[in-house]
Amino acid sequence: MDTLEKLKILSDAAKYDASCSSSGSTRKNTNGGIGNGSYSGICHTWGADGRCISLLKILLSNSCMYDCKYCINRCSNSVKRATFTPKEVADLTINFYKRNYIEGLFLSSAVIKSPDYTMEMLLKAVSILRNEYNFNGYIHCKTIPGCSKDLIDKLGALADRMSINIELPSNDSLKLLAPQKEKTGILDPMSYISNNIKVKKIDKSKFKTNFAPAGQTTQLIVGATPESDLKILKLSESLYKKLSLKRVYYSAYVSVNKDTNLPTLDKPPLLRENRLYQADWLLRFYGFQADELLNDNHPNFNTLLDPKCDWALRNLDKFPVEINTASYLTLLRIPGIGVISAKKIIMARRSFSLDFSMLKKLGVTLKRAQFFITCKGKYYDKVYKMNPSFIETNLLSQERLSFPSPDFKQLSLFDKLLPTREDKVKCLTGNL
Repeated sequence: MDTLEKLKILSDAAKYDASCSSSGSTRKNTNGGIGNGSYSGICHTWGADGRCISLLKILLSNSCMYDCKYCINRCSNSVKRATFTPKEVADLTINFYKRNYIEGLFLSSAVIKSPDYTMEMLLKAVSILRNEYNFNGYIHCKTIPGCSKDLIDKLGALADRMSINIELPSNDSLKLLAPQKEKTGILDPMSYISNNIKVKKIDKSKFKTNFAPAGQTTQLIVGATPESDLKILKLSESLYKKLSLKRVYYSAYVSVNKDTNLPTLDKPPLLRENRLYQADWLLRFYGFQADELLNDNHPNFNTLLDPKCDWALRNLDKFPVEINTASYLTLLRIPGIGVISAKKIIMARRSFSLDFSMLKKLGVTLKRAQFFITCKGKYYDKVYKMNPSFIETNLLSQERLSFPSPDFKQLSLFDKLLPTREDKVKCLTGNL
């Protein structure tokens, strides 16, 4: 099988892995080297579903020894198999880079023969790029659960970012759909990578090289198992706090296999994936806790409103907020005000009191914020009372409809929701 045929098979097999983005590295080029992994050296392009596709994204192999029921590459599936040699991976990356198709590499793999054997192949490919071809561009490489720590150490010294996919939110789900995998077998190497990153950041003088300077990520499949959004979000929150992960990626379950333990879905739950991404921004940058956004009585996100608006409607006792006196963290909790807008507000009001026209100029989305704020003690226009039904009706009409209908019959259109363009933008920018 020639290299182009392998590329066709292994790039297609990699599309189910969402856990890559090309940010966070400061690796610079060197004399005689190729590429640059600095912040400005990585180009981002975005697919229609919001995924980053700026990297050459391939599997080393799709010939897997495991039989995970949700995976297209499970060993019991009759699919066309292929395996790159490490040299082929390195050559493809360099050739694509020189043609300006890519700015870096995302390299993953099915588990061939054993975790150590697979890791040795991945390590060799990355080593050729770094040491033989002097490639200084961005490299994100998967770590295979169950491999030796020595191999993790070697790969971490060469890659910008590393990741291990948790895939399923609970140990029970792993036993059901991926019985050859164990939660501890995934979390232990994640913890080892996290500790290495921390140690080498604390005292750089003791170490000749950085260890995965762009950090560590993981992926969770959404919708393959019955866990609620609350369970998934609390797991993500725990990973951010305990392991200092850079990102948790959420991948809507795509039905590619038939099995009695798998759900039958007409379409991937893309809106649910989008809501989790929006909530993820709230955890990382807006000061929210998982238990604030969801609880046992409200375990899943609202399909009609983004998580921030939904939280605000359930906590109207905390509003209205006076724009001219509210703290930065309080401003972040107002629907329609994002991180950038909140910082602009803090800066601007040092010089003068703000009114609604000034907020528009600062980029505040008043169509949401108007229901939750006052300026100089006054509400916006005709907004004069904190009525939950009134606010929700208006937010819904703005979220999905170009204009509200008197009898609101258009709500029937919400039966089969997909993310809107605005949903996707908010998911990518985090400006909620």
